[in-house]
Amino acid sequence: MVEERYYATGKRKTSIARVWMRLGDGNIIINKKPIDEYLDTEIAKMIVAQPLELTNTMGRYDITANVKGGGFSGQVGAIKHGISRALLKIDPKFRETLRKAGFITRDSRIKERKKYGQRSARAKFQYSKR
Repeated sequence: MVEERYYATGKRKTSIARVWMRLGDGNIIINKKPIDEYLDTEIAKMIVAQPLELTNTMGRYDITANVKGGGFSGQVGAIKHGISRALLKIDPKFRETLRKAGFITRDSRIKERKKYGQRSARAKFQYSKR
């Protein structure tokens, strides 16, 4: 018997999350650690679980995620995006619900690069008249 697994990639800022979902009892493992060990805040755990709660699939799938790059917030957002995209592969009927909540759209905001002749991306060096 071949076990059916669903794979999706989630991204936010500079974080990339590879997410695998399969039928199970709701275990979430991030970078080979349970969710409670990897994510220390309740808000982060809530953000990761949002797509599952919205589609009433909480506790129905085991989720394994490998996430790298970026910071804490970016990684949490990338996992959420990956779970949302994996849910679409499981059942395309979830698209409208997830789209309205804004979970399918990738948050592409990244840091703007520093330009030469300037102090930072937008800020100029202080102008001295004399």
